[in-house]
Amino acid sequence: MKMLHFKDFFWSSDLTCAGGYDIIIQYLNDGRRTCKEVEEFIRARASIEEKYAKELLGLSKKLAHSMREEAKKLEIFREKQKEAKKKVEQHMEVLHKHKCSQLKRTMESKRTYEQKCKDKEEAEQNVNRCGSSSIKHMDKLCAKAQQAKVNAEEADRLYRQSVISLAKIREDWLKEHIQACEVFEQQAADRISFIRNTIWTHLNLLSQRCVSEDELNEDVRKSLEKCDIQEDIEHFVKLRRTGEKPPAPVLYENFYSGQRVPPPLIGACPSPRTNNRSGMFCVCMLALLMLLLDKWMPCCSRCSQLTHARCGLQCCPLLRGNTGAPKWRANWRRRLPLG
Repeated sequence: MKMLHFKDFFWSSDLTCAGGYDIIIQYLNDGRRTCKEVEEFIRARASIEEKYAKELLGLSKKLAHSMREEAKKLEIFREKQKEAKKKVEQHMEVLHKHKCSQLKRTMESKRTYEQKCKDKEEAEQNVNRCGSSSIKHMDKLCAKAQQAKVNAEEADRLYRQSVISLAKIREDWLKEHIQACEVFEQQAADRISFIRNTIWTHLNLLSQRCVSEDELNEDVRKSLEKCDIQEDIEHFVKLRRTGEKPPAPVLYENFYSGQRVPPPLIGACPSPRTNNRSGMFCVCMLALLMLLLDKWMPCCSRCSQLTHARCGLQCCPLLRGNTGAPKWRANWRRRLPLG
C-alpha cells in the first residue's frame, strides 16, 4: 500500500488559501500539547513518588529521580521541536504574505492594462471620427492617440512582468511548502516515537517497584506495541486533507484576442509527489518517437517508401488529418523500403 505524506494532500486550488498548511500547524500544536500533558503527568507522578519515598525504602526515591530525568528529557525534546517549528512557520508566513501581495499587484496591473487598452481604442476612434476636422485639431487627436498607445504598451509590459514575477514567487512558495510539510511530518513522527518510548520507560520504572502493577501495565505496553507511526500520520492525512493539487499559475490574458497565455517557465515546478523528472522525460521521448514513426515508417502494405509519396492522402495519417487509425503499427517491423 502506498504511503501517505503531508506534502501530497494539503493543497488548495486557491493561490491565497493556506487552509491545508494551517491544519498541519494545528496538528503539530495538538501534538505539542500532548507532549506537555504527558510531561505534567509524569512530573505529578514523580512528586507523588517523592512523597511516598519518605515512608518507603530508598528504592522509591531512586524511582522518583529517574522519573524526573525522563520528564526533563521530554521537556528538552518539546522545546527543541518548538524552536524548529517556529523557524519554519516564520519563513512560510513571509512567503505567504509575499505571494498574496504579488497576486494583488498582478490583478491591479491587469486592471490598469485593460483600462489603458480601452483608452487607446477610444482615442483611435476619435481620430477616425474627426477626419474632416482642422489640421490642428487632428494633430491634437493623433497626439492623444499616440500617447494612449504608448500608455497601453507600457501597461502591457508591466502586466506581463507582474505575471512572470508572480510565477517565480509561486514556484518558490511551492518548493518551501513541500519542504515545510516534510519537516513537519518528520516532527510528528519523532514526537510519536519519543512519547511512546517515554511512556514505555515510565512503565518500566513503575514495574521495578511492584510486580503486581506490572501485570496491569502490560496491557498498556501491548497497546504501545501496536503504535504505528506511519498509520497515525496517514490517519491524520485521510481525516484532514484538503486537496492533492497545488494552485494553478495565473495566466496572462490578452485584451484584444482574449487569448490566455501561461507565464514562461522560470524553473521546473516541483511535483508534490516526487522530484524525479525522468518520468516526464520518458513521456516526451515516447511522444517524439511515435511522431517520427508516424511520419517516416511505411503506413500500409501499398506504400513501401520511407516517405508517403506513394500512399498520399489515402493512407498517410499526417496528410489525411488523422481521420483514421494509422496502420503503420501493424507493419512497424518493415524498417527498409521494398524497392
